[in-house]
Amino acid sequence: MSCIILAAGDFPAAPESLAALKAAEYICCCDSAAKNLLAWGREPDAIVGDGDSVDDEIIKKYSDRWHWVAEQEDNDLTKATRFCMAQGFTHITYLGATGKREDHTIGNIFLIARYMRDFHIEPVMISDYGVFTPAKGKTTFPSFPGQQVSIFLPFGNDMQMKSEGLRWESYPYTEMWQGTLNESLGDSFTLEGDKEYVVFQTHRKKQKSRF
Repeated sequence: MSCIILAAGDFPAAPESLAALKAAEYICCCDSAAKNLLAWGREPDAIVGDGDSVDDEIIKKYSDRWHWVAEQEDNDLTKATRFCMAQGFTHITYLGATGKREDHTIGNIFLIARYMRDFHIEPVMISDYGVFTPAKGKTTFPSFPGQQVSIFLPFGNDMQMKSEGLRWESYPYTEMWQGTLNESLGDSFTLEGDKEYVVFQTHRKKQKSRF
């Protein structure tokens, strides 16, 4: 089954992110994301959080699928991830996890690297602009010519990195920004790093400016 965790950031609007939402067999909402999903026209299969931002009417109506988690060490995205893991899901797609507050966006993006490392699941995060995927070691990514690619270092401040199939060859990064704004040359590219890293791939290739 495909499992979607819907967070309360920007609700999906692009065709690619909406397609993932429409195809989901199981949707778990983080607190107030349930209201957004209901407004879109679909009921959540589960709602997880501490209840600080979800309407009482929704909790009452969906009491059979409302799961309250009081602890504050983890955010709602992580609480929802733990819940979905308990249901047997190991492949989880995150939607609505970017936009609005930048600090939430940055935190959520790098949380998926933690989920891969510590929870041993296969997470991906889809925004209206592209897909974030955590990886470690040597990994080949499906792609297309002209796809924009960025590589981020979520842990530590240096990483050994090699690449094949990108316009600019990767190298040992010492700063988080150094792996950004690259471009795929073909239908795949390969990265090899000695630590966890997060790769961003755009949905569409870069458009030439009209100016």
